[in-house]
Amino acid sequence: MNSSKTNTSHLADFKVNVKIKLSALWITVMLLYIYGDIFAMFVPGHIESLNSGEMGIGKTTPLKLLAASILMTIPAIMVFLSITVRPKINRWLNIIFGSIYTLVIILTNLTSINPWSVFNLYFGIIDMVITLIIVWYAWKWPKM
Repeated sequence: MNSSKTNTSHLADFKVNVKIKLSALWITVMLLYIYGDIFAMFVPGHIESLNSGEMGIGKTTPLKLLAASILMTIPAIMVFLSITVRPKINRWLNIIFGSIYTLVIILTNLTSINPWSVFNLYFGIIDMVITLIIVWYAWKWPKM
């Protein structure tokens, strides 16, 4: 066989920068949050409770909606920051927010386990694994 020919039986691979990995992981976290919220609409009585002003943590108030908005904004912003912020700050942002969101997922998923929340528990476990991977990638950030 001619050694100048390329071997077409192997797919090309390349090293993915840690910034891209972190951003992709935050995107995955956000998508799972969205899917969990969409699936929750199929739980009997959920839409009625939303219409009557109830949310997962009691009566809906403007302050609770603002708090939930802030909680959901941070992972969305981390998608961008993971790519654009300098490595030293980026590393700590991902360690801090990855850890915080791991705790948030644990607290929000262990408080109400019932047959209708099994899908949410599943999403929570996957989200927790992903946020822990975020922390791990940030912690193990390659040195130059």
